[in-house]
Amino acid sequence: MVGIVIVSHSKQLALGVRELAAQMVQGQVPMAVAAGIEDPENPLGTDPMQVYEAIASIFSDDGVLVLMDLGSALMSAEMALEFLPPEQREKVYLCEAPLVEGALAAVVAAAAGMNIQQVMAEARGALVAKATQLGIGVVPQPVVNELSTNPESPKGEIRLTVNNRLGLHARPAAQFVATGARFQSQILVQNLTLKSLTVRGDSINSVTTLGVRQGHELVITAIGVDAETALAALQALFINNFGEGDHLRPTVDDRALESPLAVPQPVTPPTPGELAGIAASPGIAIATVVHYQSTPIVIPQYHIENVELEWQRLRTAIQTAQHEIQTLLFEASIQIGDAEAAIFDAHLLFLEDPVLLEAVQVRIVEQHQNAEAAWQAVVDEVANFYRILEDSYLQERVDDVVDVGQRVLRLLMGNAPTNLQLSTPAIVVAADLTPSDTARLDPTKVLGICLTNGSATSHSAIIARTLGIPTVLGVDDQVLGLASGTLMAVDGETGKAWVEPEADTLNVLLAKRQAWQTAQHAARIQADQPAITSDGQQIRVFANIGSIADAKVAVAAGAEGVGLLRTEFLYLNRTSPPGEEEQLAIYQAIAQVLDTRPLIIRTLDVGGDKPLPYLKIGVLEANPFLGWRGIRFCLDHLDLFKTQLRAILRASMGHKIKVMWPMIATVTEVRAAKAILGEVQAELCQAGIPFDQTMEVGVMIEVPSAVAIADQLAAEVDFFSIGTNDLSQYVMAGDRTNPRVAALVDALHPAVLRMVQRTVRAAHTAGIEVGLCGEIAADPSAAPILLGLGLDELSVNPQTIPILKQAIAQLTLTRATAIAASALQQDSAAQVRELVSNKIY
Repeated sequence: MVGIVIVSHSKQLALGVRELAAQMVQGQVPMAVAAGIEDPENPLGTDPMQVYEAIASIFSDDGVLVLMDLGSALMSAEMALEFLPPEQREKVYLCEAPLVEGALAAVVAAAAGMNIQQVMAEARGALVAKATQLGIGVVPQPVVNELSTNPESPKGEIRLTVNNRLGLHARPAAQFVATGARFQSQILVQNLTLKSLTVRGDSINSVTTLGVRQGHELVITAIGVDAETALAALQALFINNFGEGDHLRPTVDDRALESPLAVPQPVTPPTPGELAGIAASPGIAIATVVHYQSTPIVIPQYHIENVELEWQRLRTAIQTAQHEIQTLLFEASIQIGDAEAAIFDAHLLFLEDPVLLEAVQVRIVEQHQNAEAAWQAVVDEVANFYRILEDSYLQERVDDVVDVGQRVLRLLMGNAPTNLQLSTPAIVVAADLTPSDTARLDPTKVLGICLTNGSATSHSAIIARTLGIPTVLGVDDQVLGLASGTLMAVDGETGKAWVEPEADTLNVLLAKRQAWQTAQHAARIQADQPAITSDGQQIRVFANIGSIADAKVAVAAGAEGVGLLRTEFLYLNRTSPPGEEEQLAIYQAIAQVLDTRPLIIRTLDVGGDKPLPYLKIGVLEANPFLGWRGIRFCLDHLDLFKTQLRAILRASMGHKIKVMWPMIATVTEVRAAKAILGEVQAELCQAGIPFDQTMEVGVMIEVPSAVAIADQLAAEVDFFSIGTNDLSQYVMAGDRTNPRVAALVDALHPAVLRMVQRTVRAAHTAGIEVGLCGEIAADPSAAPILLGLGLDELSVNPQTIPILKQAIAQLTLTRATAIAASALQQDSAAQVRELVSNKIY
């Protein structure tokens, strides 16, 4: 039977707890006390030897659970473990459960014959009944696990006030969890303002559901060998407001709480066929109805014997789901932008949530449930907990939980994903759409969305707004019974929908849509024009893309070419790399969309923050950003590299295709890549396969060494493209994925701008052109600096092209040059941003 040890500063307290617990189980459970010290004048304290003796006195192979009150009690318990032989030490568990309630729950569980893990679970959940009675929300599964049993593990604690406008919403919560996960220490968090229970800092659901808002006070505890470092990293997140400074555009979660409409709508009597709903995404759509419904999943429930096999089956499904979400994240970052795509970072963390995974594992291993039933039961528990929260914004996160849960369930069942394939433009009618569903919609085919559920603050609604799809939510369920092909109209500005609208209503809507389309067309015409400053200086505006669909969006948005085709999308969500013919077809299709516009194809850039599971990197790299990535990886995988080069060369015939190599650090790398390109060209010539023998070759300028030898590199290639995302982190020696130093990584820091200036001068001296394809190019306020530095081309996400062109049209080159010169003399990125935002130049 499991034994219980009570460690307290007060001997009287410990004896009282033992007496109370013993009465509950009639002394059936072995219990021992280690409390107080032998000092008549100051009897309060703890003694490691007492704890050791108490453990030894009741030790059994069933295990011993140690409960402590506070402070040195934990340290004494940890030190006591040193005196135990290793085979006993591994069966002794220190538990953070409340001393009195935890002891009572633990002895009852032990008396019932539960194992040590179940006894700990009962002790941890001891406050649930009390919290429920008092109306305090609790997570419906254990929120914290046993503390570190390493006797040398230190413990630290910090108290912080949250300054973020929306508190720990989805994105900051994900950052918090991801940061804590980098350390060995266990992280615990409590919302002191709401007097919440302490939750695990490695659980995205537990942290999110703390309901942390601006002004709330948190206490964060770290227990482990790197506790101090972990707390410093977490504290840096709060100091930097999780990267949500005033100079940044609103995050996806900021926009979630903002109304999508700026103009109040007059109250008008309903017209025939009118349905009232919630305005979610402005615009008018008139088209026939197409119903969307995800494939229903019938969950089997049965008893399993091989628990290890069943647990592995679930882990395999989760791993596949992670790959799918990583692909979706990559695609969404191009389609809807990095800020909106960040919601899928939280989806990934949900799949890694240890609290959730442990709860599923208990159901599989101890209750012998099949993986589908166990997974769905726990996902339902988490979703229901979000639903009962008083915070309306947190209630909206149910959609994300259900989305991820259904993805894993589908994979477990072997079901194919439900894809919406439209042959003609239509209005999608459904009960609801998940964020994953919405992110995959094609705005050229889905003209409008009409749902019976949802709200304007949901992630699905935010994505619809970003895609520019008129959307009305919360309409009457009768729309679900409409026949496909029924004419419908939706007005996402007023939140109304019409089924088979009458002629008068239709005319009003057509006029409103025409006015909206005219404004859009005017903007599109302007976007189709070259980007020329008011004093006549032209700069090319290209697009960064990652698919054929992106190419179409880019052309429609006014892109004059593609400055960066990220070919990684070809290698995602699969078990082996794409072949030559598959790549050729994709490159040719994109080139045909672009017609005579240039297409710069970047060869495979993996490693760092872009790993591919089937491309074995080998030993885990301590710092992958400084490791085997980009051109370094390709030069060591010639079969992979040559296959891609053959496809690019073959696609170049009849098109304006250029090839570009990433992560170039030395002249030797460029010459090696050129030599391999020459070999492939020779092979194609020998086989009689045509290609553009004058195809230009360029390099990415992303590391300081490339800037230092830019003059030498310029003699080897035909063009440069500056990748400021990577260049910034390498110049500032700050990992952009490390929140503790991420604030340093700013492309508008004068040090980075000087690197850009030096690169441009080296390129122009050599007679070659230089572009910039980092995220900073999409910031209109940065346009005067980038133009003033002399760049020939800017490449951005397609949706930002019109805005960027408008910003350029309002500048003069003379003024831009002066602004850039002033920016180079500032002391910090903040001063540069103040310079351009306040126009104090």
